[in-house]
Amino acid sequence: MKSGVTSQFMSPAEHMSELTILHVDMDAFFASVEERDNPALKGKAVVVGTGIRGVVSAANYEARKFGIHAAMPVGRAKRLAPHAIFVPPNMARYSEVSSHIMEIFRSVTPLVEPLSLDEAFLDVTGARRLLGDGRDIAKQIRAKVEASEGITCSVGIATTKFIAKLASGRCKPNGMLEIAEDRVLEFLHPLPVSAIWGVGPKTNEELQKLGLRTVADIANTPRQTLIRALGESAGASLYELAWGRDYRDVIPEEVDKSISAAETFDTDIEDQEIILREFLRLTEKATYRMREKDLSARTISIKVRFADFKTITRSKTLPLAISATHEVFDVVKALFLALKLDRARLRLVGVSLDGLEDGVDGTEQLILGEREKGWRQATAAIDKASARFGQGSVRPARLFDESDESGENS
Repeated sequence: MKSGVTSQFMSPAEHMSELTILHVDMDAFFASVEERDNPALKGKAVVVGTGIRGVVSAANYEARKFGIHAAMPVGRAKRLAPHAIFVPPNMARYSEVSSHIMEIFRSVTPLVEPLSLDEAFLDVTGARRLLGDGRDIAKQIRAKVEASEGITCSVGIATTKFIAKLASGRCKPNGMLEIAEDRVLEFLHPLPVSAIWGVGPKTNEELQKLGLRTVADIANTPRQTLIRALGESAGASLYELAWGRDYRDVIPEEVDKSISAAETFDTDIEDQEIILREFLRLTEKATYRMREKDLSARTISIKVRFADFKTITRSKTLPLAISATHEVFDVVKALFLALKLDRARLRLVGVSLDGLEDGVDGTEQLILGEREKGWRQATAAIDKASARFGQGSVRPARLFDESDESGENS
């Protein structure tokens, strides 16, 4: 769905100049929700993440003063700030708050593209006539979010998604920054090359080798030089972005590309029965989320990380998409056993569902026959019970063994 200003007679540049794009990013979202739900945490260093081998999901700004950030090992975070308060993630709660926030966004414009639970792009071009300019709309959104959910957000305003996202990152926390079209290069060119979308550690290293340290350096490098160094796609994209050119529209319904679940063990595990039960739990978690979205998967992947941090993945693509937990787990189990990791010590395992297709009752059911119809009914009943009593409250009997205990990690 495009903005109403799009015209077949407009060039991409002219179309872009007509747009008003917001990037709304919640401030330390997970930690902010925890502080709101427990006012005793206010003013203290709060870290979302627990377990000796876990990783930090979020840290509030008090905790960030000590160098703590997302994806950092919890053990290291505790060494940096032993006085900080560490709380376990509550994804169900964060999802609930996120859904309320997205409803606020959609009350302003139907053109909302969520990037994660705590951030989204909004094309508010069509809302300007009723609600005012980009700054007016951003102020209204920030006020609604704080009044409704008791947490704050930062908003970047620009004519493109790229610049809007950069702007929101530079007005945190609880800020608002508009980059007018005639100020884009003034704002963009002094930034480090790592500020550009797609510039990860490896690309950054290549750019540094070329002596390119700022966005201006990239902009003033011949396009073909960048393409020779980085490849056609990356080189061309960096050159365009370095000049502030980003012609992507806000896409309201971004189709899920992948659904995954992973777990880092508190201690390295070599017992294959324990590992398989963890794979089962992760499979249940991922397939439940997939069926909630009325999707099925054609490609099933597993990931294992060894004690020395070496990581390997294996996958299998099926001729027809599947959605039932027991079917997916059969593939996951076969992939794991094929690795023949006798006595190998693992620190992390994960399951990924890819090649997602609409519908949980695919054409394979016509082939598999009536026996599978019973499984579909059982799966539907399990999902219904899970929605009411909590995920994992009911599971098919064939997925249990005598050593499977109810006290699994959550």
